[in-house]
Amino acid sequence: MDLGLKGKVAIVTGGSEGIGRATALVLAREGAKVAICARRQAPLDEVAAAIRAAGGEAMAVSVDVMQPEPLQAFIDGVATKWGGVDILVNNAGTSIARPFGEVDDATWHLDIELKLMGAIRGCRAAIPHMQKRGGGRIVNITTIGGKQPRAASTPTAVTRAAGLALTKALSKDYAKDNILVNTVCIGLIKSGQHEKRADKAGTPRESYYAERAKAAGIPLGRFGEAEEAANVIAFLVSAPASYVTGTSVNLDGGTSGAL
Repeated sequence: MDLGLKGKVAIVTGGSEGIGRATALVLAREGAKVAICARRQAPLDEVAAAIRAAGGEAMAVSVDVMQPEPLQAFIDGVATKWGGVDILVNNAGTSIARPFGEVDDATWHLDIELKLMGAIRGCRAAIPHMQKRGGGRIVNITTIGGKQPRAASTPTAVTRAAGLALTKALSKDYAKDNILVNTVCIGLIKSGQHEKRADKAGTPRESYYAERAKAAGIPLGRFGEAEEAANVIAFLVSAPASYVTGTSVNLDGGTSGAL
């Protein structure tokens, strides 16, 4: 299937590793020009180098999405360099999950700034450029915990739920501009964060993943791969998904059922 992404300009926040990295590589493989940002420059450069080595175009800039001015400047810079913005994937974030009574104000503010306000700022900066292009695609990465929080899942479950609401609201506001906004709600996906936990515990990574998948009761019996998430994201920003907006796709191996 031709995704119709050749020549499109895509921005991926949190693009240095995991789902962000995989998404950048998949979009570039489909012919998009890809700009990535994250806080650490070195891993960003590695992703950009991989894209260029495969014949694609890439831009990598160290940006903290919690800082409004640098994020705005990054997105404006992408539009200036490549003539506009067609795609925004709001992927920056990490997991902070604790019992409610253990979460202080500073932790709440940090999580809200990183996950919710980071996405809000990205959308606010990119949407005017999309309007000038006559349309665009936005995908907000959240988790299945935003729909069905488990115990000891604050503050992340709350900020992820807010991300789902943001998607719904934006999809209504900007449908008239042909800007489609969707969410991918991830479950357990292989990542550097999980591998660090396995290494710290002295457990072989594959054993760690297998044990965690069994304990979580994932129907498919395994963790997802970052590229599997990237493939879903690529479809949602593609031409064939032109009638999909305001929705959320669960990417969790069947864990959430009908949620």
